[in-house]
Amino acid sequence: MSHDNYEPIFRQRFKTAWQGFKDFIGRDNVLEVSLGLIISSSFQRIVNSLVSDVFMPLLSLLPFVDKNMSSKFAVLRRGPNAPYNTINQADEDGAVTLNYGRFIDAVFNFFFVAVALYMVVQAYSAASKDTVIKHSVKCDYCRKYIPEKAKRCSFCTSWRDGREDRETSALATHDQ
Repeated sequence: MSHDNYEPIFRQRFKTAWQGFKDFIGRDNVLEVSLGLIISSSFQRIVNSLVSDVFMPLLSLLPFVDKNMSSKFAVLRRGPNAPYNTINQADEDGAVTLNYGRFIDAVFNFFFVAVALYMVVQAYSAASKDTVIKHSVKCDYCRKYIPEKAKRCSFCTSWRDGREDRETSALATHDQ
């Protein structure tokens, strides 16, 4: 194959690939997801800072909470160079440790992330007059969760106002 024939094929394949890439990256859902990931990464840093720099120092004023909670650990099996001042020292020495401080720190972090997200959702709901939190109830017939404002169950198609019961009782009295 000569070089002259190869170049147009290469250009054609490149243009097709480039067009496919533009179609993929230009789709609304790809842009929404990428924007959401970038915002969530920034939000995560803000919440982590809020927890470690604001809430944990305030919580450390309580007698049972330490500011350096994530560094708390218990040695379950010692290595040859015990005792240990840090988790890293214990890990390097081959000791088995129970790192309860990291777990408690993660629980605090999770709780405060949930509180921060709830506050963001409430602020969005107040600003946009749109509810993000959709309340749900169980269908009386199929026991699946459906939106509170639904008139019919989307799973079993029963009416939420109890029409089936009234119709069934009306048919039963009519048949007698």
